[in-house]
Amino acid sequence: MKAVLALGSNLGNRFQILQGAVDALFDAPDLEFVKASPVYETDPVGGPPGQDPYLNAVVIAETTLEPRTLLERALSVENAFGRVRAEHWGPRTLDVDLVVVGDLVCDDPELTLPHPRAHERAFVLVPWSDVDPEGTLPGRGRVCDLVEGLDTQGVRLRPDLTLQRPD
Repeated sequence: MKAVLALGSNLGNRFQILQGAVDALFDAPDLEFVKASPVYETDPVGGPPGQDPYLNAVVIAETTLEPRTLLERALSVENAFGRVRAEHWGPRTLDVDLVVVGDLVCDDPELTLPHPRAHERAFVLVPWSDVDPEGTLPGRGRVCDLVEGLDTQGVRLRPDLTLQRPD
């Protein structure tokens, strides 16, 4: 199945953390790297005022993992990079969100697919549209069409930063 994962960081060495997350996510079987989006610097959305900007990217993968297992891997990688859940939408060293896993729809307190706010988040949809413009968010439509309806002013391409394919 195709999986779309959104990565974000606004604490520490943000780019090094994103690259480390890509390396860690794919350092185990059953998750195959397909593509990484360009990196964007984005204004924080929600959460407490005064946060630093985020670096965001999207990774496309192929997986045979069950969605819950993939979620466990994502949470484990967040923890390895010092993720602290002190306040809702607060600053973080690393955020790894499962955006879609195949065409699965799941409404569970522990795992909601597709990600419930992905359709309104330019910091997810803009990078995703760069690597998979015909990608589809189940129940919402094509990524390229969803981007057209969003304010993308706070999403700035960082051409000086490129995520590398994991070793």
